[in-house]
Amino acid sequence: MMIDWNNFTPWTALAGGALIGISASLFILLNGRIAGITGIIGGLFRPVMHDAGWRVAFTVGLIIAPIIWLLFGQLPEIKIDAGYGLLVIAGFIVGYGARYGSGCTSGHGVCGISRLSPRSIIATLAFMGTGFLTVFIVRHLLGA
Repeated sequence: MMIDWNNFTPWTALAGGALIGISASLFILLNGRIAGITGIIGGLFRPVMHDAGWRVAFTVGLIIAPIIWLLFGQLPEIKIDAGYGLLVIAGFIVGYGARYGSGCTSGHGVCGISRLSPRSIIATLAFMGTGFLTVFIVRHLLGA
């Protein structure tokens, strides 16, 4: 593994992680809900009138945050080495896995582990282990 020292940004990464932690903490303290993206967005597809407003606001915030960032700086270059078909298939697999695992990495990894939830710890280990195994197989065994 090589570290690109010219683009290594530990302070912005630390600040971003701290902001995620603070926002997840405030969300559970003020709203009594876990800040899991799949649960929040999934709730929009089976709306209950008393909680649709905050779900929409949360989702809109996720969408406009990069637009606001553009006012202060440039977004990092995104390079995806896959075709649209593969991305669509991967999206469905991730969506199915998040539904099957009763949550996503934000819900289990950030919020669940911080609450010492055994289910979330196991789910996050499964997410990470599967990701590591997939990268190993694709890059080292299949040579892609």
